[in-house]
Amino acid sequence: MTTPIDATPAQVNPQNLARMPRAELDRLFRASPPGPIPVGKSRGTTMLLPGSALDGLLQAAVRALFWKGKVFSPQTGDLLNRIGPLGTPLIRARVYQDQSWFADGPAIILDYSKTSVVAGAVRDEIRQVGPGLYLGQVYLGKRRICPFMLEFAP
Repeated sequence: MTTPIDATPAQVNPQNLARMPRAELDRLFRASPPGPIPVGKSRGTTMLLPGSALDGLLQAAVRALFWKGKVFSPQTGDLLNRIGPLGTPLIRARVYQDQSWFADGPAIILDYSKTSVVAGAVRDEIRQVGPGLYLGQVYLGKRRICPFMLEFAP
């Protein structure tokens, strides 16, 4: 079986990424480049218990009820999260490239500190792990909370 680090970008797809345990997700994030800052609407998947039997159910519940993804706007250098059952665009973040808190080198930073009262303590980092596929880390303050992925249509 191919490990994610040895996998080609075509082998790192949303289905296998959604099932990886946290240690593999961490290795993949560390080994991946930031990639270009994404453009447009993404489908998001939160991985609260990565690699566990329950995580697929949690992923579906979070997407159905709370968070559907993000919409990136390069013209304004920011994004809006798609929140709630209807995917209402809310909760803005500034988007830029900077040093990762988790891994050596740069990542794409999604910074809520100056744009959101609700999520002001949140910082996300993403890196591109495949074509149209980004792996992220959520921080609350300096504490890493959970990984997530963003899928962009080709």
